[in-house]
Amino acid sequence: MFTGEYGHTIDSKGRLIIPSRFREELGDKFYLTRGMDGCLFIFPQEAWAAFEQKLAALPLTSKEARTFTRFFVSGASECELDKQGRILVPSSLREYADLVKDVILAGNLNRIEVWSKQRWIDSTKYTDMDDIAKGLQDLGITF
Repeated sequence: MFTGEYGHTIDSKGRLIIPSRFREELGDKFYLTRGMDGCLFIFPQEAWAAFEQKLAALPLTSKEARTFTRFFVSGASECELDKQGRILVPSSLREYADLVKDVILAGNLNRIEVWSKQRWIDSTKYTDMDDIAKGLQDLGITF
């Protein structure tokens, strides 16, 4: 499982260092794609395969299912680390996530989220956690 928060920079060529703590768990090949809330998701190969199976099982007759699948799959890129532990983030994904210089890589259980530093700051103010926790009770999450 991926946990922790790491600050890095993305260079002008779109190369991003993956924290050493994440590298072993990612394996040799992994997938980078659009994520929710304006970030990018990095999935290890096994987690991506499981996610793909769930997407493939969605009904083609559902416009929402087609849109949801397209969102993740059309932007997906298979990645490998270079000798310096970096990946190349395609320009379309850099634009989507507004990755210019300062980047946050945050572990989120089965995936890594890649955020522009400013979006991360804006999205992690966590002022309404009590309300969110109450809403999660409907999903069976209790503390």
